[in-house]
Amino acid sequence: MVPAVQDTILYLSMSLPEIRFATAEDAVLIADMSRQTFYETFAADNTKEDMDKFMNEQFTREALIKEVGAAGNIFLLAFHEGVPAGYARMRENNIPPGLDDKNALEIARIYATAGSIGKGVGSALMEKCFSVAHDLNKTTVWLGVWEKNERAIRFYKKWGFEKFADHDFLLGNDRQNDWLMKKTL
Repeated sequence: MVPAVQDTILYLSMSLPEIRFATAEDAVLIADMSRQTFYETFAADNTKEDMDKFMNEQFTREALIKEVGAAGNIFLLAFHEGVPAGYARMRENNIPPGLDDKNALEIARIYATAGSIGKGVGSALMEKCFSVAHDLNKTTVWLGVWEKNERAIRFYKKWGFEKFADHDFLLGNDRQNDWLMKKTL
């Protein structure tokens, strides 16, 4: 078989992720996925003490559950072949210093589970985030990313995000630097 045809057949046989808005009934799932994906993403590059402190004091299951359905929060859930595979959290009215556009939407979190990376989950979530921003008549989408998270930075640049500022992020006792990135819609 010709490689291009074989690749096309393989692509067509893969199922695309499904994205839906989360409801209050999804709060426990989102909280558990939030903790899982954060740990999967950052544990290898941080101390156990800092990770434990952050997870047990700032990123608790109870606090995350309360975010779902709270005013100004929009959550999306991604499913790949019927299995929860990722999520995104967006926030309105959270404009950081240095962002001139007051009509912006923050992508506060966008994560895919380790087992679903490379299956289009992140791209499907990003497309839906842009769609939500468009529906809300937003003109800019912005986010924060740890300066050492090179894979995420490459992903965001691929989607047209550009760095516009920095800010501190406290992980346990470790003060880290996040890049603030934006995309004009």
